[in-house]
Amino acid sequence: MKLLKRIYNAIPTGIICLAVLGGLFTYLGCNMGVGNMINTIMYTAHDLLLQTVFFLMAVCVITGALGRLFVDFGVVKLMERLLRPFMKPLFGLPGAASLGAVVTFLSDNPAIISLAKEEGFKSYFKKYQYISLTNFGTAFGMGLLVIIYMFGQGYYVEPLLGFVGAICGAMVSTRMMQRFVVKAYPAYRDEMAATKAVEEIEKPEEEVKEPMFQRILNALLDGGKSGVDIGLAIIPGVLIISTLVMILTFGAPDSGIYTGAAYEGTELLPWLGAKCQVVFEWLFGFTDPHLIAFPITALGAVGAALSLVPSFITEGWIDGNAIAVFTAIGMCWSGFLSTHTAMLDTLGYRKLISKAIMSHFVGGLVAAVIAHWLYELYVFIA
Repeated sequence: MKLLKRIYNAIPTGIICLAVLGGLFTYLGCNMGVGNMINTIMYTAHDLLLQTVFFLMAVCVITGALGRLFVDFGVVKLMERLLRPFMKPLFGLPGAASLGAVVTFLSDNPAIISLAKEEGFKSYFKKYQYISLTNFGTAFGMGLLVIIYMFGQGYYVEPLLGFVGAICGAMVSTRMMQRFVVKAYPAYRDEMAATKAVEEIEKPEEEVKEPMFQRILNALLDGGKSGVDIGLAIIPGVLIISTLVMILTFGAPDSGIYTGAAYEGTELLPWLGAKCQVVFEWLFGFTDPHLIAFPITALGAVGAALSLVPSFITEGWIDGNAIAVFTAIGMCWSGFLSTHTAMLDTLGYRKLISKAIMSHFVGGLVAAVIAHWLYELYVFIA
């Protein structure tokens, strides 16, 4: 190990970078053709920009506006008081964090950042808690969409079991991230995330002189503007990382001939997952190797992963256990590889990205395992 480290340190980083990129593009070019590879990368990134990034920006604008409204009118303070007894023991977070779970459950991961940028919301958190919000919010991202979609496929109990698994995964991911942060930066345990105290930000109702309508309008517009800034900030992370994940996840068209269209790929990640089928069967109870494609695809985009479910049902590969596991891991991971980087970068803690990704990867695995055993318990009782 020391020898490998010395060799690594002796090689200029530029050579390592060129070797990695050269190997990646050589692999893709040999399989897809150079022209098709370039077109697929560009068309996939373009489609992600139009269909995903702008949608996420709209989500950020709406949730940013609602978040500012909730802060200005004391909703966050109310939730903090009511849910403090549950949030602190389970997640190590103040009760106000529950609002982040709600908005991400109703929308998508980056919605937590719209809230986190609000000083009124931020003032409830120590720095180590504030940084872990990326993991906490991501675990609930697109939860409503995932559960309703599974209901639409004719499964009702299984998605709810998966939801419980996702909550457990959120606990593991959030707590792990907090431990990593405190270990790396002990001072963050006591430092507050906001520069002002709650009392300085949230003025009592009687001190506010503006008319009610004006207060509401100002809160919505100011919060919406912050959402636009967040939407712009996530563009690089989503386009770069998600494009790479998708081109390694999806395969050639049905004809088997590459055309350079968006979302074509080499299916490298599903192929690697199939080599670990025994492990996935033991952990998740998967009975067919094709099912591995769902969690792998969910790493980049849970919406794309959900699109696999109908074909799995048609082919007879899926069962109730798979639905429970898909719900848990789909919620908990929900494309976090394509958004975690941008989210932490936006918060100003880029140096902790690797810790956040590691924590959330483990949290997603825990969510899936718990969902699997909850389903087994449900079948045993039923």
